[in-house]
Order: sequence, then C-alpha cells, then structure tokens
Amino acid sequence: MYEVTVRDNLFIAHSLQDDFFGPAKNLHGATYVIDLILSSREMTDKNVVIDIGLASNLLHKCIEVYNYKNLDDIDSLSGVITTTEFMAKKLTTDFISLLEKEQFDISRLYSIKMILNESHIASASYEQIINE
Repeated sequence: MYEVTVRDNLFIAHSLQDDFFGPAKNLHGATYVIDLILSSREMTDKNVVIDIGLASNLLHKCIEVYNYKNLDDIDSLSGVITTTEFMAKKLTTDFISLLEKEQFDISRLYSIKMILNESHIASASYEQIINE
C-alpha cells in the first residue's frame, strides 16, 4: 500500500454546547496540526499516488474556510457539536469534493484519512474508504 501524507495547521474557536463536555462547553480555542493521508494500492503512470502540490493546495483550501474563525458563528455548523472527530470527517468530505472538482479520479485511491492532532497527547481522525 502506498501512502502520501501532507500536513497543515488549523486554528479555530468553538464551544461544545453540552454538559457532557464539562469546561469545553464554554468558548475555547483549538490548534490542530492536520495530517492528510491518501492511500492507494498502485501508483499513477507518473509513479505517484497524487501530486503532493495538489494535495497540499486542496487541503489548504479546505482549512481556510474555518481557519481563525469561531465555528459557532458559521451558519452551516449552527447547532452542531463541532468535536475534533466531527471536524475530521467534515474536512475529509470537503477534501473529496475538491478532488472531484479537480476531476481527480478518486477511484484509484484506497482511502483518505484526516488526522487532527490536538496536542502531542491527543488526536482524532476520520478515514473514508474509497475503493476496497
């Protein structure tokens, strides 16, 4: 299995408005180091899984929608508990949409995994299997 990983940062504010989250129900910030991993059983005729520049640019486009913003103020996230797990899936689906707009053949990929590292201690991720 081949893998390509690209990395970027995301800085957000949000509140997890449920007593389940204790003090995190109040407004707080999160700084994520994001690892995007694209896996494939085979490479293209150019001997790559994906162009790293393309993957980096599309990841950055996904992130800039939320970067330096309070997620509580984004209409499309109104009423959503924006946990790290939720954001990992949201960024994955956003990335897939951008790949499709670029007319990238995602059927060549095995999976796309988005890891949001909150710190050196904790992270959450979402993996979308594309083609088993």
